[in-house]
Amino acid sequence: MSHPVIQFEHRPGILDLGWGHPHASLLPVQAWARASARSLRRFGWQSLTYGYATGPAPLLDWLTDHLNRLEDGGTTAEQLFVTGGASHGLALVTQVLTEPGDVVLVDSPTYHLAFPILRDRGVSLSPAPREPSELRTLIRTLRAGGRNVPMLYLVPTFGNPTGTSLPDDRRRALIELARAEDLTIVEDDTYRELVYDPPAPISLWRLACGSPVVRLGSFAKTVAPGLRLGWINAAPPLIGRLARLGYVDSGGGVNHSVAMAMAAFGSSGDYEQHVAAVRDHYRTQRDALAGALGVTAPAGGWFLWLPLPDGVTAGDLLPVAEAKGVSFVPGSRFFVDGDGGADRIRLSFSHLSPGDLQRAAGILREAITAC
Repeated sequence: MSHPVIQFEHRPGILDLGWGHPHASLLPVQAWARASARSLRRFGWQSLTYGYATGPAPLLDWLTDHLNRLEDGGTTAEQLFVTGGASHGLALVTQVLTEPGDVVLVDSPTYHLAFPILRDRGVSLSPAPREPSELRTLIRTLRAGGRNVPMLYLVPTFGNPTGTSLPDDRRRALIELARAEDLTIVEDDTYRELVYDPPAPISLWRLACGSPVVRLGSFAKTVAPGLRLGWINAAPPLIGRLARLGYVDSGGGVNHSVAMAMAAFGSSGDYEQHVAAVRDHYRTQRDALAGALGVTAPAGGWFLWLPLPDGVTAGDLLPVAEAKGVSFVPGSRFFVDGDGGADRIRLSFSHLSPGDLQRAAGILREAITAC
């Protein structure tokens, strides 16, 4: 029996709006082949040996310049650690910031696959109230009860699943609260460059000038998820702790050969050209789905967070929709222990063509009417 090659599972007859995957035509196969060849020609054997703990200098230098162009400064090479993607970054940060039994606060709703990553560390998860005063009360109540509360995880820019962004005043209030309460904010900034109605909001990392924020970044959405490449922005002491982890000491820098190829891809100008093209394609796909559903299009990211009519739940709708030929992710998946979101569904516009997205929207509307 042969094993599958990729994660995506195609179901014949289903237009699946559940997968947050890139459109296959937007993966830069030829450009990446050229970048890999350039890296090997320039650096030879150094591209294939053990890498430097925090990441190879060519990538750190290009990435520092790139991030500083995006937000007018805010990052030094000493504040960067190369990872195997944002999920890997979250696992690493959780490993060094928490102990089993701690309470980690998470936004509600938020990226549902962060929950098992966090729980792998043996921590408990608690939904974080949106209002700063309520969040402060929760933190102090938990600590008064003997619980350690070291960190808060959220996706504040073009978030998964909502596609919305945290307003600037809320960002500043959250940073002030984190400083006062000795709380580390882990900012998943995966979707920053997928902005269709610019500008993107300023990151928590840039607003705070670093601490108490740790930022996770990734090339999964801008280039390709198969690279398994991303980064962590953090204060140098935390970067040092990451670099001293046992597996890094044993194996050298994370995903070194791909990191070297990414440096070549970025420094050649191919990255900027590719991301601009990707934005144009995803904007068209966004507009196709949002327009067909008659809803407001998100300013960035990959997702629509669709409210359902009164009396219709995502759980009731899903089998009806799939029987008609369309699927989605129920909103409850994005809340800790499924406590919320029964009246919402997440729709991805990233991996289907505009025509398929319009057809899927029509089928979905029929299914909602039938419920």
